[in-house]
Amino acid sequence: MKKRWILGTRGSKLALRQTEIVIGRLHALYPDHQFVAEIIKTTGDTIWDKPLHLIGGKGLFVKEIEEALLAGRIDMAVHSVKDMPVELPEALVLGAVLERENPRDAFISVTHGRFADVGPGGRIGTGSLRRKAQILNLNKELEVVPIRGNVDTRLRKLREQGLDAIVLACAGVKRMGFAEHIKEVLSFEMMVPPSGQGAIGIETRDETQLLDLLRPLNDEQTMFEVSVERRLQALIGGGCSVPLGINASLFDGRLTIHSAFGTEEGELLVKQRLDGRPDEADALIAASLKPIQEAQEKLGPG
Repeated sequence: MKKRWILGTRGSKLALRQTEIVIGRLHALYPDHQFVAEIIKTTGDTIWDKPLHLIGGKGLFVKEIEEALLAGRIDMAVHSVKDMPVELPEALVLGAVLERENPRDAFISVTHGRFADVGPGGRIGTGSLRRKAQILNLNKELEVVPIRGNVDTRLRKLREQGLDAIVLACAGVKRMGFAEHIKEVLSFEMMVPPSGQGAIGIETRDETQLLDLLRPLNDEQTMFEVSVERRLQALIGGGCSVPLGINASLFDGRLTIHSAFGTEEGELLVKQRLDGRPDEADALIAASLKPIQEAQEKLGPG
């Protein structure tokens, strides 16, 4: 009888697609094992009438799945790393991350070819405080309209609500097969994504058998990048509740950290880029943190 492993996942179309990708990789590595998905409804999947930052932030999409892991009902969990809190429960670890899809945000529009084409009064849809702050930083004459839902739902709302554009994660749009809708991939200079965007993470219990099983799936560069991002995010605090963008990227032997920090009102207080060697990651994290902490102190409590 084949050894059976259960992978916990949310029931959204994107979560199921990402779980299919992971199961496909595992089947290829271990054809004598059986891998099955189990859908677990999370808090974030039950509340659709409020923005994420008003109902709890990042943990919304993982808490119930982590409880199933800890209870032994599932063996591993497939997440978008951007949805994972930086502090995992004791006995759980990020066992592997797949090679990263494009972490940038995508500009999608029926009527405009690029972000700069949207004129004063233009309406851009997003459910993210981070995107709102950076959109208004680029053009204060735009209106940001709150929208949530799956990729196909947001594409439908783009048309039904007569929006000029929507901004979504490139990775999700591509994984769902809608890449042809992307009009412009927004540079890090325009829009800093959240930590972990574009990366599929596999969370599991801190057990040798499970970690050995996942080790061949892990992409070392992606793991390094998201580890840098999550370390900086942990030092800053927040999550979905503050407009915070962090991206670390390794290219040609150099580490670049982009970060952006703003307010709920859509004001961008910090936007920066720092470059160095990968072995200077600690120093780059500290240097990125300082101006954000200074901005936090000026804002005061809350």
